[in-house]
Amino acid sequence: MLGWHFCRNDKCLGFGDGRHIRTGRTLKVKPPIVLCKRGLHASKRIIDALHYSQGSIICRVKLSGQIIYDTDKAVAAERTVLWMKNATNILNEFACLCAERALKKAKVTDERFWNAIKVKRLWLIGKATNKELDVAWEAARNAAWRAADDATNEYATKAAECAAARDASWRAAWNAEKKWQNKKLLKMIEKMIESLNS
Repeated sequence: MLGWHFCRNDKCLGFGDGRHIRTGRTLKVKPPIVLCKRGLHASKRIIDALHYSQGSIICRVKLSGQIIYDTDKAVAAERTVLWMKNATNILNEFACLCAERALKKAKVTDERFWNAIKVKRLWLIGKATNKELDVAWEAARNAAWRAADDATNEYATKAAECAAARDASWRAAWNAEKKWQNKKLLKMIEKMIESLNS
């Protein structure tokens, strides 16, 4: 199975293993393999791999030997790294894009949210300090807590009657959003690889 895996930034296996991960190396774990407990994991979709990431090093991998599949990941006795790259900047930009998309969908106009994204992008290119980034994110966090409190008070009486419809709608929206996120992140990673190979 071809898959995606985000390894730790020190490029070593976690959970006390410590073996070094490098391109072309096949790491092995003796069976029995147990999902989430014992073995070498990866996901078919890059967005699912990101959910389980321990760092920002993206690896294109091949799972082999005994493999157990789950809905968003698999575990195997063997995992070979086909290539690996540091995706820190791409992941930060991806987070900004997702935040912008969420704000637009929610029709948020509070400038504190938009400013946090702007400062993050400036920070990525060295034009904002850590302190400026902290201040911008703290302002956005405070605005988010205030908005959540207001929404809770406004809709508390309607919660029970709307719960079932809301949950079904939310699941559909979340599935569609994850599909968009997967496609977008995959394009960004592919573009990075193309630029490195050109």
